[in-house]
Amino acid sequence: MSVETISVLGSTGSIGKSTVDILLRYPDKFKVRALTGNRNVSLLAEQAKKLSAELAVTADKNLYPELKKALEGTSVRVEAGADAVVAAAKEDADRTVAAIVGAAGLLPAMAVAERGKTLALANKETLVCAGEIVMKTVAERKTRLIPVDSEHSAIFQTLEERHRAAIDRILLTASGGPFREKDEAFMEKATPEQAVAHPNWNMGAKISVDSATMMNKGLEIIEACHLFRVPAEKIEVLVHPQSIVHSAVGYIDGSVLAHMGMPDMRTPIAYALGYPERIASPTKRLDFTAISGLTFSHPDEKRFPALRVAKEAFAAGQGAACVMNAANEIAVGAFLNKKIGFLDIVRAVEKIMERFGAPAVRTIGDVLALDAETRRAAEELIAK
Repeated sequence: MSVETISVLGSTGSIGKSTVDILLRYPDKFKVRALTGNRNVSLLAEQAKKLSAELAVTADKNLYPELKKALEGTSVRVEAGADAVVAAAKEDADRTVAAIVGAAGLLPAMAVAERGKTLALANKETLVCAGEIVMKTVAERKTRLIPVDSEHSAIFQTLEERHRAAIDRILLTASGGPFREKDEAFMEKATPEQAVAHPNWNMGAKISVDSATMMNKGLEIIEACHLFRVPAEKIEVLVHPQSIVHSAVGYIDGSVLAHMGMPDMRTPIAYALGYPERIASPTKRLDFTAISGLTFSHPDEKRFPALRVAKEAFAAGQGAACVMNAANEIAVGAFLNKKIGFLDIVRAVEKIMERFGAPAVRTIGDVLALDAETRRAAEELIAK
């Protein structure tokens, strides 16, 4: 078995921890170049030791002494700060998992794309904010991009490239989140604790809230358009509470190829780590005899307006999508800190989108500047 070098950006987050779990099962297959994390330096140090990583980076410069001390006596190099995270992304790894949450993952993911190796992308905001720029770089540098999101991994596996012209539709499934059957009166008073209690998936707080508002599915529509070069009109969102069918591709002959499995992120992660081969994961196997039923319905865009907002942003252009994403990140943070209500998240996003419109963005610098300006405006709006 040949040894492949690998880096994990965001190793202490939900996706990162699942990735580390898989890597620990293949000590002879992967050699870890770099691990990056945010503020959980104790976990980052523990991961670096277990995986014998060459480099460990915390995004918080103030935590450098703590990480350095935690890795004393090991051969692991220690760095800190946002620039150090980007430098870690530039490390010459054969395969890099980009799992940093939010727009903070954009520059590191771009650094990987520019190297022309394999980018396993778990950060949907990278494509939402700068999909046109990123995909152009991927094509120019001949980077192999493998989506890690369960839905996009499912599409990646069922989309037959030789039959691309015969694609009729892409079915993007959604669990519906914890408020799938709740009315607006309930959601008006919903707490962060209720919003992060996802019924099927074990995810971080931000993505869990995005699932509850269904903004997560809106972001995934945009991501799918960039990844698979399909117009938004060909993407159909279906609420599927059981989270067994992770997405599907329909063809003009009436065939529908669906990807099924248990709701466990280690499945798409293992696929991304092993591609083009398949490697084993500890995911519980799907027992068809235990499935009482699979149900599907269209989402209620009146109760979950984030879907409409995301579609409008994508139609307006890259700048509008960047504004939407930045405003959403600020609004979700404010909700988690109990500064605004649950339904105020999308209300705030819409107000900021109305103010900014669809600014032109042609470079990553343009995207970062617009992102920062939008965040300031959203913070000011929420503070009023």
